[in-house]
Amino acid sequence: MKIRWNGHSSFTITGKNGLVIVTDPYEPGAFGGGIGYQQIDVQPDIVTVSHDHDDHNYTAGFSGDFAVVRKAGEFKGVTFDALDTYHDENKGANRGENLVFAFAVDGVRICHLGDLGHPLSDEQAEKLGAVDVLLLPVGGHFTIDYLQAADVVNKLKPKIVIPMHFKTDKCGFPIAEVSAFTEGKERVNHVGADEIELTADNLPGATEILVLNHRY
Repeated sequence: MKIRWNGHSSFTITGKNGLVIVTDPYEPGAFGGGIGYQQIDVQPDIVTVSHDHDDHNYTAGFSGDFAVVRKAGEFKGVTFDALDTYHDENKGANRGENLVFAFAVDGVRICHLGDLGHPLSDEQAEKLGAVDVLLLPVGGHFTIDYLQAADVVNKLKPKIVIPMHFKTDKCGFPIAEVSAFTEGKERVNHVGADEIELTADNLPGATEILVLNHRY
């Protein structure tokens, strides 16, 4: 399987059978240009939406027959678990609710946290179960910050962490750069590309942080 970081919280995940999953697609130019990433140029089979904000729910940019996942269930042969969380630390009073999705592609279990805005409880971490690849917001302000993100990693103990939702040259939001999260940590790999290829039998034994370039 391949995982490509489109930008912001959006990834394109392609299985060995050609199935294409896009997570949390952003609307180019949303929030007065705060989202400077370009349109995601793929034809998805499945699109996951963690919550209805314009930087996470822009399905109108795609054509064709694709399933939109906004709840737990089986879609086009892939089973999605969904954990109810919040976009803030006040049980959604500030920014609403957020869905955390977990699903497996080619035997690799992926967890996308969306705009998680609070630490995970032990009970929530237990519900998510084993995680191979964690797609983790680290920028703070609108989501968990780098310290809370580190706590989530400690609770879920994924094999691979891929940071998302942080400040880049295409994101004008008042959030932190990825270095706030990676500084001082071991096993950090700045991949130098927007895509990695993984199999279930080549995952690292200890948690590794992979920082990708944005594609768009």
